[in-house]
Amino acid sequence: MLFAMLFFLLGASILVMAADQLVLGSGRLAERLGIAPVVVGVVVLGFGTSTPELLVTATAAIRGEGGLAAAGLAGANMINLTLVLGVCGLAGPLAVRSAVLRREAPFAVAAVALFAVVLLRGPDPLGGAVCAVGLVLLVAALVRTARSAPDDPIAVETSTVLADGSAHSLARESARAAAGLAGLLLGAGLLVTGATDLATLAGVPQAFIGFTLVALGTTLPELVTSLHAARRAETDLLIGNLLGSDAFNSLAGGAVLGAFSTGVRVPVLMVLAMAAVTPVAWGLLARGGGLTRPEAGLLVALYLVLLPVLS
Repeated sequence: MLFAMLFFLLGASILVMAADQLVLGSGRLAERLGIAPVVVGVVVLGFGTSTPELLVTATAAIRGEGGLAAAGLAGANMINLTLVLGVCGLAGPLAVRSAVLRREAPFAVAAVALFAVVLLRGPDPLGGAVCAVGLVLLVAALVRTARSAPDDPIAVETSTVLADGSAHSLARESARAAAGLAGLLLGAGLLVTGATDLATLAGVPQAFIGFTLVALGTTLPELVTSLHAARRAETDLLIGNLLGSDAFNSLAGGAVLGAFSTGVRVPVLMVLAMAAVTPVAWGLLARGGGLTRPEAGLLVALYLVLLPVLS
């Protein structure tokens, strides 16, 4: 069991480091190619931080560990809008100045609801195809709405994140993005191997390990990125990334599960909790134009209460 835990921890650590390089490299490449900063922030950075979840899901699904993959995605979606958002809110009040809630929250709620239906039915090619079409429509809609608001505060925050005072050559940033992707593939493989072995050795269902350890491991990059953004007061980018992450996880992950993990079942309570958390977080954020520390504490408490109940 020691080696299984070491594999898991090593994989999670690599995911954190590699995800940062992939996001920076791809974001700077997008800027060099002339893509508007607000589009880079909403689409490239928003979805880029979700790459660890997607690669872990794909790795587990292709290896036949569909229960681990599906439960890991459900747990990651819940963690993003409870634990990660709550911890960032405890670090300092989060004020929303941009149109991020109006632009992305409805898409996130709809995407998570669709993913919940796919999980409750059991993933199949039809559900996967619907999720894939939904992902294409989501990207198109986000790009269109982002382009209509070029002065959105997210544009400034994105430029700040990507800037480091030096010139960004296409070759250098391409290499950075490629190295980040390679690291993510390695980290995903190690994490899935460790998680699968832990489930076998501990004699617990894969869904339990997926919903707890795998979900925590794959959302660590999201937590690190979000805390950095919170410290720099880049709250619009932070909230947009978390909402975008849940939407991307749900649609891209649903497509992968539909292709490789037909008929996999996730406990109903896990699915319902995931589906309920997104509108709850949206409601708290929209109520006062941000998140206060008491509200952030409520989200963290919600996760801590739900975890033992659902596990």
